[in-house]
Amino acid sequence: MSNSSTLRIVCLAVVLLSSRSLAAQDTNATAEQLHKLFEDEWERSLVDDPTYASWLGDPRFNDRWQDVSPEAIDRRITHRRAILKRLDEFDVKQLGQTDRISLQLFRRKYQNVVDEYPFGWHLVPLNQRGGIQDESTLADAMSFESVQDYENWIARLTSFPVYMDQTLNLMREGVQRKIIHARVVMQRLPAQIERQIVDDPTQSLYYKPFRNMPDSITTREQQRLQQAGREAITTHVVPAYRGMLRFFNETYLPACYDKPGAWQFPNGKDFYALRCRVFTTTDMTPQEIHDTGLREVKRIRYEMLKVVQQVGFEGSFDEFLDHLRTDPKFYYDNPNDLLAAYREVCMRINPRLVRLFNRLPRIPYGVEPIPPHLAPDTTTAYYRQPSADGMRAGTYFVNLYRPEVRPKYEIEVLSVHEAMPGHHLQIALAQEIEGLPLFRRYGGYTAFIEGWALYSESLGSDLGLYKDPYSKFGQLTYEMWRAVRLVVDTGIHEFGWSRQDAIDFFTANTAKTPLDIANEVDRYISWPGQALAYKIGELKIKELRRRAESELGDKFEVREFHATILGQGAVTLDVLDGIVDDWIAGVRSR
Repeated sequence: MSNSSTLRIVCLAVVLLSSRSLAAQDTNATAEQLHKLFEDEWERSLVDDPTYASWLGDPRFNDRWQDVSPEAIDRRITHRRAILKRLDEFDVKQLGQTDRISLQLFRRKYQNVVDEYPFGWHLVPLNQRGGIQDESTLADAMSFESVQDYENWIARLTSFPVYMDQTLNLMREGVQRKIIHARVVMQRLPAQIERQIVDDPTQSLYYKPFRNMPDSITTREQQRLQQAGREAITTHVVPAYRGMLRFFNETYLPACYDKPGAWQFPNGKDFYALRCRVFTTTDMTPQEIHDTGLREVKRIRYEMLKVVQQVGFEGSFDEFLDHLRTDPKFYYDNPNDLLAAYREVCMRINPRLVRLFNRLPRIPYGVEPIPPHLAPDTTTAYYRQPSADGMRAGTYFVNLYRPEVRPKYEIEVLSVHEAMPGHHLQIALAQEIEGLPLFRRYGGYTAFIEGWALYSESLGSDLGLYKDPYSKFGQLTYEMWRAVRLVVDTGIHEFGWSRQDAIDFFTANTAKTPLDIANEVDRYISWPGQALAYKIGELKIKELRRRAESELGDKFEVREFHATILGQGAVTLDVLDGIVDDWIAGVRSR
């Protein structure tokens, strides 16, 4: 085992022990039992999902894939039901505030999984943005420094056919139960699968770790491992994908729905209502969310029209949007220039963060291109959190595919959302909160995580951004984008909108380019309810800030407010409401 591999395990042990040592300061037996349950369940989650452990940087299970057989899935659901019963045995009166919050969040986490299981969403294990067709990207998150690291990867390649068979069996059952995606999004997948079918194993995406092996491994060992990698890809990986492509083209794709929307699923309306509750962490109905979206669209459009007047554009709003989409001055021709622009904006933001935050993450982040084989079918950008062992920084991935459709005016707002003070600041800080259970430090709720990132976009002006009116319009476009999501997502999954209905509404209200709009709408089609979290979470955080400013007056300090919002990790919105109320009361009592 290499020194760096040893360090990764030691770092993970320190993370776990720091949580335990702080928990041990509380001699309350109830609290100790609860902490033990959290630790046991965290460990179980890594055993049950080895790929998640690999993404976190835990190398202990790097030689295996997740077991997604029906028996394993049933076993995990049965276990969660048993744990939920155990949670009822804890006397909350014996717990401190942090432990009470942890118990509440943990219960909700497990209850959501149990509640969703009967609807069969686990039978849809992939979509156009991810799944077994691009499991090769897992290697990008892993460290390959020792012989054992490569042996583990080869073991994964060798066992890949079992993982593939289990996945296809889930999809077969999905076909039988009519729990399946719309054809309009799934028709993107054959090309993705075909990319994994190669005659030369050295051209496989799974071979990437073998191309630049560390000097610490002898030449002889390198050659042995490379040979084993080529054999595993040729014998196990490529044939598995050939079988997948046949099944997909002959059976799965023809069975897909002609129209988009969860309303077509068995009990589809109930399923979507549950997804709304899960992703927003509220009891809002699809109709209430839809109406909220329409109100926000109207409000933001009014702000956008002010910018149109400011730049002196003579023409209608639709003509202004078309101007932004088509004028070459708003775009780069070269992907390298686009990447450089993203990096420059991030460098400009970083030193100004102390204006708004009294603590910044210790671990850095980088700005990297989205892998070329994924870029055509994915969105403008996304973020990958740091590994739990601290050995992999956070990563802000940006889409350089067709730079001529990636507007300059969205670079500032997108960087604020995905990097600092958005996702990287919030997620990296959460990982550093000592004393919280690991499921809270490395997990969380989408309404908070994405709500915070969208709220962060509104902080751009305080960070010296949006000085150019077009950049300000870009910020409003991104806010409008999230408001449009409330309308479009519910429109598709609750009210039977067509894909074109969604595209038309999106096009009429944002300056997003046609490629982005199509990719976004297809994302909503394949991920029911997830897009609702952003705006609902942002509205809640803004509501809490207005409340704090109103009640505290001159005592309000924005850095303290942000520390309060971020101080307990990514919680549900009702829990966040209580945290802020307690902070307001504490400041007033001072």
